[in-house]
Amino acid sequence: MKTIKTFGKTFGLAVVISATAFASAEAHVTFLDREAKQDSTILATLQVPHGCDGKATTEVRVKLPEGFVFAKPQPKAGWELEVIKGDYQKTYDNHGDKVKTGAIEVRWRNGNLSDDFYDTFVIQGKVSGVEAGSSLVFPVTQMCGETVTAWDQVAAEGGDAHGLKSPAPLLKVVAGEGDHDDMAGMDMSGMNMSGTAGMGAAAPAGETVKAGDLEVSGGFAKAMLPGQPVGGGFFTMKNNGQTDDRLVSVSSPAAGEVQIHEMVTKDNVMRMRQLKDGIAIGAGETVKLEPGNLHLMFQKVKMPFKQGDTVPVTLTFEKAGKVDLALQVLSAQGK
Repeated sequence: MKTIKTFGKTFGLAVVISATAFASAEAHVTFLDREAKQDSTILATLQVPHGCDGKATTEVRVKLPEGFVFAKPQPKAGWELEVIKGDYQKTYDNHGDKVKTGAIEVRWRNGNLSDDFYDTFVIQGKVSGVEAGSSLVFPVTQMCGETVTAWDQVAAEGGDAHGLKSPAPLLKVVAGEGDHDDMAGMDMSGMNMSGTAGMGAAAPAGETVKAGDLEVSGGFAKAMLPGQPVGGGFFTMKNNGQTDDRLVSVSSPAAGEVQIHEMVTKDNVMRMRQLKDGIAIGAGETVKLEPGNLHLMFQKVKMPFKQGDTVPVTLTFEKAGKVDLALQVLSAQGK
């Protein structure tokens, strides 16, 4: 495997450095917004402007520093998503819950971003317990097949980051007034990425619609952050007949595309993949789409889902045909 060598000092996951090192060239992997307020929940948006030596980017790995907690990555169409969990060095407060573990690395895998194009990779998380004036370091590994570029260099205290060959993306932490957004993004896993339970149950009050022998009920979506292009949807399907059926596709005027996804956590690694063949509903069976398991993924959402609104969807079944359903938009926690 060919590796592009880096020069300079390399730092670990939990490095928090002086703000004097906060700089990088635009040709490098950087953050769209390079400042973050103390104790605030943010969308950390990484910009990947090119491949490796002209080759297409196939994988992006991001190590999360201590002080960036409760992380929830945004899925990308055409990419597999993995979240590696581990222990924090400190204990953090998540709305009254004491949290000691969570996401420590995020990987978007098996994609294909041509060297001719630019893209972004987004992680929602909270900046917690970090002093104003310091910076958080997010070492990134960019993989282009067998070619690997490590964006992990950090200038020494008082040094000039402009001279680094492969600088790590940095977030400068500035004074803030605290976090009041209640983590208003999509709960990716039904767990809050910290090991504590999230709101995994389906919405209690959604319309029930029928399509042949199928009943669809409890439909809901979660509120989204402003500007967030991806949303999640959930409902329950019950097959009262004696013949198997299958949900083969979903569409909605609220999004450019709706995909059917499955999320599985094994050995402390969360993996999400698109189910291109849909979801089978056996005769006499009930199948739930819920956080942390099967779910809808709304791509290229036209307007962020707001609590109290509804999201119209059309479900297409192999045998029962098409049925329209309205998903109630609940809070980000599914309440």
